[in-house]
Formats: sequence, structure tokens, C-alpha cells
Amino acid sequence: MKKLTLIFLFLINFSFGQKLLTPFEKGNKNQSTTYQEMVDFYYELDQKYETIKVFKTEEDDNDEYIRTVVFNPEKDFNFEKNQEKAVLFINNGIHPGEPDGIDATMMMIRDFAEGKLKAPKNVIITAIECYNVSGMLNRGSFSRANQNGPEEYGFRGNARNFDLNRDFIKADSKNAWAFQKIFHQLNPDYFIDNHVSNGADYQYTFTYISTNKERLGKTLGNFLHQEMQPEILKNLEQKNILHVHYVNIHGDSPDEGFPAFMDAPRYATGFTSLFNVPGTVAETHMLKPYKQRVEATLEYMLSTIDYLEKNSKKIKNLKKESQNDLKPGNHYPISWKLDSTKTSFINFKGYEAEKKPSEVTGKPRLFYNRNKPFERKVKFYDTYIPTKNIKIPRYYVIPQSEWKVMQYLKNQNIKFKKMDKDSTIAVESYKIANYKTVKNPYEGHYLHYETFIQSSQKNVKFRKGDYLISTDQLGVKYLLETLEPEATDSFFNWNFFDGILSQKEYYSDYVFEDTAAELLKKSQVLRTAFEMEKIANPEFAKDANAQLDWVYRNSQYFEKTFLQYPIYRIP
Repeated sequence: MKKLTLIFLFLINFSFGQKLLTPFEKGNKNQSTTYQEMVDFYYELDQKYETIKVFKTEEDDNDEYIRTVVFNPEKDFNFEKNQEKAVLFINNGIHPGEPDGIDATMMMIRDFAEGKLKAPKNVIITAIECYNVSGMLNRGSFSRANQNGPEEYGFRGNARNFDLNRDFIKADSKNAWAFQKIFHQLNPDYFIDNHVSNGADYQYTFTYISTNKERLGKTLGNFLHQEMQPEILKNLEQKNILHVHYVNIHGDSPDEGFPAFMDAPRYATGFTSLFNVPGTVAETHMLKPYKQRVEATLEYMLSTIDYLEKNSKKIKNLKKESQNDLKPGNHYPISWKLDSTKTSFINFKGYEAEKKPSEVTGKPRLFYNRNKPFERKVKFYDTYIPTKNIKIPRYYVIPQSEWKVMQYLKNQNIKFKKMDKDSTIAVESYKIANYKTVKNPYEGHYLHYETFIQSSQKNVKFRKGDYLISTDQLGVKYLLETLEPEATDSFFNWNFFDGILSQKEYYSDYVFEDTAAELLKKSQVLRTAFEMEKIANPEFAKDANAQLDWVYRNSQYFEKTFLQYPIYRIP
């Protein structure tokens, strides 16, 4: 028995002395880890090294845990205490068919723990092992028709077929609620979301989206685009990795120029920017070999860590400074458009786009001739201008009936007070004046857009228990982007308030005829407005039903809740 025990201990020590390899490293560099292999890999690192800890958080939509791995050389995993170090937050596998970051992060965390990579003193590295767990479990070889490896990979949608990179505001998935909880617990200073591109062909292995500079704000936006990202990319160049801005072109050639991607709050980096966390979407090129893509992703993460190591205090200070632009009374842009008059030029390394007959249809088709590489100046449109500004109010007032909204705000650590008595308050009130709705569902919603409001001042009665939300807090941008109906990804545009878009009470013509006549007799103002409408609108003057309905809508009988936005502002 003693001999067996010694053999067992020897085997344990031997196994712990061996380098822990990933499936990517064990194979021919065209393999990606399975979900269970990934979980076991990080579990073994957690057991072996005190500098690594794996946290289970909430489940995804398939009731599998979303796990976060943390590397800290000081073995301290209390993020409330870690105020001095910069926290890097990496998200992997939001689209598990794009697994480059999953495999790259496994190697990176191991190499830091083993000492192959020099551990940073001023950075804590955190990473979601795989965000879309159910998508990773849905493994195959054919869902990414345009992608060059790996041999097997996960699926873009999660168990409920949501694209999780459109879910950060509407939060229809358990995944989104879990991500938000992890994000606020970590309180990161920089964010990387690892992806693989679609679209045009070109020479670059690595493309990237920097958080939109205008939406991030002047302080952080200028820092990210003019200082931080250029330094990181310079470091990447020294590693002989070609890089360029994300080429958002599909079915055409980028030769004529292309725009910077606008990462609205529905996207991962758009969401993190609402809390003054700048970030990068790493987009390796789909047609490059998997080995090159994984290595490029790994090197970008390492270059980012190197920059954070040298500039941790600066980033933390700039995050605090950026809050100064978000005081009540200041203007805040809630919608944007590309400024086509402002461009910069990129020495773009591409392939000539040509046409040849399709072997499928016989018609001309686009192809990129890799025998004709080029480098030429291409326009890059990287400036957006606001199309709508609002003044930041001092408070929002939210009736307790809007419990769903309050759930979302609580999940973002938004601070609030409950009214301790019934109160009448002078507020700014919105009516929905106009909006459009998509014809087909988009990620589970009939999304509204081109929303316009009418604003008025009025006294509104609120009940004890209604919520008073101050904008003087870290989450002010989240409040503005979700509670202002005209904002691109507002709760209104995501259908949270569709109940106000339909009438609940109506009238019978033959009954209301007498009432309408009496109303016109009693009110000179109403009668004059009615006659003016008939003069101004000949079609209206011919339509008896429209005239009766006009009187109804302009009378005290018409319901006040129709198109009345139920959240109010105190300027």
C-alpha cells in the first residue's frame, strides 16, 4: 500500500512538472479547444498556481456557468481593494465560431503563471473563458462558410439563437445579465473583445475597432485614438504583424475608402464605454490561417498589457476626468451620423478587386486577385457628428410601475432614492411625436428608429415609492442612452414602452356626435382651432370621421397615457 501511495505521488508531481498544453498547441495549430477542454485547462491552472483564480458567476441561457479567470501575481482577488492596478478585461467567445481569443487567452494566462511571460506589476488580467457557452457547445465545421479554420468551432447564436453582441442594452439573455454583473465586479480600466472579421480580402491578419472616439468623449476619446492605440499598434508592428482599422465592407472593394465602425451601446465596446471604459474589438482576418490569427490576437493582448503596465495611473486619472464632461446642464449627443467631409488616408495593403464569370451563375462576380497585391492611399472616414443633443437633467423620475426598467438600472449599480411621500413635481415631460419600426424582427424585437419627441413642462403627481435617479453618478451615460427615447439604443427603441403606442379607450360615433357638438359650443378656442384645421386641410374638411376624431383627440375625453412617455426629467 505504501508503495502504491509513493507511485501515485510521483505521478502527481510528474504531471505538475509537465507543461500544460492547449489543444491548439497539441495539434497542427488548426484546432480550437472544446468547452470541456477549456474548463479543465483553467481548473488545472487554478489548482496549480496561487496567482490564478477561476470564478463561476451566473449561468448562460443553457444553465451552464460563465467562468471568469483572473491572473494577479500578488494573489489578491478582492477587486474592491485593488484600486492602484489597472484591470484589463478580456471577453472571449461572444461569437464562438470566432474562437481565436479563446485559444490565445489560454496560452497567455498559462505563460504568465509559469513565468514564461514576465508578469506585469501594475495590471490585473481578467478574462471571460467563453461568454457564449451554449454557442461553444454547438460545435461544428460548416457554420462559418467564409472562414479559414479551425477545423471545428462553435456557433454564433446562443441556445436561444440570440446574437449576444447585439444584446447589451435590451439584455434578453441570461448571458447579458451575467456579463454586466462581472463587468461591475471587476470595474475594469480597459476592455478587449476578441472576434474574427467578415467581408473584404486584404493583406492584413489583424484589424481592430477602437471605441468610437466621439461617443467615448473628448478626454478619453482623444487619448485612446491619438496616444494609446497608436502606441499599442507600434508595438505590434515591431512584431511584424500587419494591422489596419476594421474594414466594414461587404460585397464590394475597400479601394474607394471605408468608415470607422460606430459601436453603439448594443455592442460590447459600446456598452463598456457608457462607464468610461475604453476598449478594442480585435478582428483577425477570416481568410488567414488559424495559427496566424491566434498568434496575432495573443500579441495584441500582450502589447495592450505592456502599455497598461506603463500607463495604469494615467488611464485611471483620465477616466475620472472624463466624468467632468457629464455634469447636469451640459449638452450630450444621443445620435450620430458619419461626417463624409472629413477623411484621413491609410496606406492600405490590399489585393486588386476584379470581375470574372461565376461558375455558378455565369454572371460577373467579385474576386480579389492575390497575385496582384497593392499598397495605395485609401480614404478612411473616422469622424462622426451629432444629429441630436440633449441637456443632461439633474434627475430622472421613474414611476414604480416601470419595474422592468428599474431592474435594468439596478443591474448597472445605478444609485437611486425612493420618494418617502406622495409629491407633485415640476418636470419636463415627453410625448412620442413620431417613430418608425423595422418591418422584420431584429434580434427578437421590432426595433424603433427615427424617434422624435415633443417636450413640455408640467406638474405631475408622483406616488410614495416612485424613484428619483440622480445623473451625478458614474452611470450617467447609461441613463442618458437608455432613458432618452431619441437615443439610438434607448429602451423606447427596444420596445420597452410599446404599451403607450396604442389607445386603450375609444368612442362610438353616434354617441360622441352630441358630445362633440356640445364641446364646440362651449369652447371658443376649440371651435376656432377646429375651423382653422378645416381651412388648412381640404381633405380634412371633406372627412366627417376625421373631424369627429379631431374633436375627440383635442378634448378632455382623450386618454392622457397615449404616446405619453412614462419617465420624466427634472432639469
